Amino acid sequence: MDTIELIRFAYDEDNLLQGLNSYRTSLSLPTLAKNENAECLADKIVEELDNQPCTAASTIKASQLANYNELIDKCKIDVNSTTESAIMPVCVHKLVPTLVLTNYTHSPAYAKHLNNSKFTGAGVGSEDDWMVVILTGSTPAASFAKGAGSSGYSKVGLGGFVMVYMLMGLALFI
Repeated sequence: MDTIELIRFAYDEDNLLQGLNSYRTSLSLPTLAKNENAECLADKIVEELDNQPCTAASTIKASQLANYNELIDKCKIDVNSTTESAIMPVCVHKLVPTLVLTNYTHSPAYAKHLNNSKFTGAGVGSEDDWMVVILTGSTPAASFAKGAGSSGYSKVGLGGFVMVYMLMGLALFI
């Protein structure tokens, strides 16, 4: 990916967060603060999705990602601080900004999370046709606090690529 593509992705991600915050403001909800730890994880998840085809979807739970612990370890996040979060992938051809925002605000599964005041932070990652938003909260179970590295869990390798098939059934198709 060249520098211009990186700038475009960062711009799209910032625009999406701004759009989500405008949506929440219209509902008299607090805006979402950028959460760098969640952004790291969103980037890691979107990398997993990058070569996958777009299919219909709803929210992903951490337990559905076969290598979730490995991904949060790469971002040095404490696994106990991610239990009350929402992982929301969408797939939109060429990541057309209005369509991406519409996928989040008009999908009942995603709007339910966006309309929930317990979420106070967000991380956004994008690559090719995929965008992933992770919502975080202010409680210890939803803060995405940095951990001290490995949490003592057994890692599931990428060879258990079952998660890909679960994700394929969980992404919004446009």
